[in-house]
Amino acid sequence: MELNNSTILITGGTSGIGLEFVKQLTEKGANIIITGRSLDRLKETKKKFPKVHIFQSDVSIPQDIEQLYKSVTQQFPELNIIINNAGIMRNLNLRDTSIVLENITQEIETNLSGVIRVNHQFLPHLKTKTSAAIVNISSGLAFLPFPLSPVYSATKSGVHAYSKVLRLQLKKTNVKVFEIAPPLTETTLMNAFTNDIDKESAGPAMKVEKMVAIAIKGITNDKLEIKPGMSKALYFMGRIAPKFFLNLMDKTLEKAKRKKEKVNLIS
Repeated sequence: MELNNSTILITGGTSGIGLEFVKQLTEKGANIIITGRSLDRLKETKKKFPKVHIFQSDVSIPQDIEQLYKSVTQQFPELNIIINNAGIMRNLNLRDTSIVLENITQEIETNLSGVIRVNHQFLPHLKTKTSAAIVNISSGLAFLPFPLSPVYSATKSGVHAYSKVLRLQLKKTNVKVFEIAPPLTETTLMNAFTNDIDKESAGPAMKVEKMVAIAIKGITNDKLEIKPGMSKALYFMGRIAPKFFLNLMDKTLEKAKRKKEKVNLIS
């Protein structure tokens, strides 16, 4: 897949993996459009990368997606690649009955419904291009869920399944469907892992620069499923003995939580 001269829309492009995509793809000469909920953060990104085009938009709101489509396709009819990166992650105790129904599905609206809606809205446009692609960001947790983040893990499993079927349904079109499943990566999203446990117990995290470089290389080489670092191991663990490894992870996390609570009590 040619990226150098492509026009690429990146959702959630103001931080973490999305921002690193902006940096590395800009260096390759791609024309970059980014979205985000915070106008201030969009403006900050624009200062760092003056050639980037910004649109304030929330992928969890269908009306925002509709307006984004109208604005982007009118101003950038050459758009041919979408990177669905916007996402949120929370540690949730499902026994906590104080969580209201509207709140408990936040991740579904952004991480899964947002991806599906953005693709559905832009697909007719992408199909008019000689070369086009959809890049969905899932997670290594799509293959083996993280016990502290049940809804997040479920959304990423959903993105994985959806990507496979979308690729199948678009096989006779010019739109390629890529899935990138990042491992634990050094971004602000990593805070969800370390709120209840220490960083050491969360396991080794991949540098965001390295993760995105691997992803870009995979897309360039038409590798449709990209599993950097530990994601490949999670994929195999989820296939070989998912119950065993999930229980092992749960026990390890419980031990790490008790350790952190003990440290906090002493301090």
